[in-house]
Amino acid sequence: MDATARHLRLLTDTIAAVNSSLDLQEVLELVARNVADALGTDACFVYLYDQRANELVLRATHGSRVEEMTRTPRMRPGDGITGVAAADRAPVMIPAQAHLDPRFKLFPNLPEDEYESILAVPILARDKLEGALNVRTRQPREFSEAEIELLVAIASQVAQTIEHAQLYAGAQRRVVELEALAKISEAVSESLYLEESLEAIVRTTMESLRATGAALVLEDGKIAWPEGRPGAYAVRMPLRWKRRQIGELVCDRDTPFSSDEEALLEAIAHHAAVALEHGRAVMRGVLAQEIHHRVKNNLQAVASLLRLQARAENVDPHKALQDSVNRILTIAAVHEVLTEHREDDVDLGELVDRLRAMLVQGLVAGKEVTAELAPVSLAGQQATALALVFTELFQNALEHGGAHVSILLARRDGAIALTIVDDGEGMRGEETGTGLSIVRALVHDELRGKIELADNGGFRAEVVFPA
Repeated sequence: MDATARHLRLLTDTIAAVNSSLDLQEVLELVARNVADALGTDACFVYLYDQRANELVLRATHGSRVEEMTRTPRMRPGDGITGVAAADRAPVMIPAQAHLDPRFKLFPNLPEDEYESILAVPILARDKLEGALNVRTRQPREFSEAEIELLVAIASQVAQTIEHAQLYAGAQRRVVELEALAKISEAVSESLYLEESLEAIVRTTMESLRATGAALVLEDGKIAWPEGRPGAYAVRMPLRWKRRQIGELVCDRDTPFSSDEEALLEAIAHHAAVALEHGRAVMRGVLAQEIHHRVKNNLQAVASLLRLQARAENVDPHKALQDSVNRILTIAAVHEVLTEHREDDVDLGELVDRLRAMLVQGLVAGKEVTAELAPVSLAGQQATALALVFTELFQNALEHGGAHVSILLARRDGAIALTIVDDGEGMRGEETGTGLSIVRALVHDELRGKIELADNGGFRAEVVFPA
């Protein structure tokens, strides 16, 4: 096959190669192999231009390779023979002893100095620099004008491929970005819980950026939902809300972040800031609504208790007032526990212990009180009812019992049992009093349970209701 036919075949094969795939790396490797084979050269090197770093980066080779575990060869336009071709936008050909040329640039991990000749041409797309390529031979060789023109034509085809592949890669990257932001938006809009939103943001960040680790750092320094591990490279993006920084999005990985990836992180950080403020606003609204609801219910309960007390006859006004104060303080204690823990359930053991301390203080001296309180949780409304029941029974034991009062809170066969025992006379003779009327009503209506009173060498009151 004569040179003209071979050159035409090379150009045809190159066009077929560059149109065979939108995977840029695959195309560049095909070009390097086809060019070296058709021109009969020992090696071919293809560089792409990184505009952001203003560097030519080696992306494909044939006939030689970069030593493993070493840095990818890079050079600025104007450095080295290939860099000069890129900077001048014109071919450079040296037929022999190319490594002795003053423009030659040696890379320790790329054995270019073993070659005698070099032909380097720029890769241009409508005068825009996209890269450069060169061919090398181990024996001296004078490349003909036809071969130089052929390599320039091939470089022009490669330039078009680079543009198309970059557009495709940009579109693919945009799809990934939109999917990531869509996931975050969905998580933020669907969840009323701030922790769930933050968790979704961190996990989506790791998936989208192929990160080794990620975390949200709040303005108080608290780290929310850290995932993974630190990497060799880290990016910290501020979370800003109305010109105020409210935290940071931290992302780690073992490879550098591109400008596009940093832009994606910035967009995720914006969503994270919105999610953070949205979650806080929701929590403030929910908390305020819950507090208003609880206050209203508590005031209604206080009103009902005062009405019951008002209907009682032949009662010492001072004692009636003190009993009402204790009942109101009991309701306040339940409200305080709910607000402190920001939960719907109350730890009955903690609540009973608080009430015990409140009622013992300053009321009765010389009393011995023992308590055995199991960890039991109860919903707020039921906790209020049980707290009032406990207050009435315990206060009665303090006032009418002997020297010792014992309190037992336990789970029993799927039920909760509250038992108060004293060694005095207790409520005997007062089973129609206001306090016991309140206890019976609360146990029956609110707790759906039963109460048993027993006199056996002391007084024993036990309330049992479904858990």
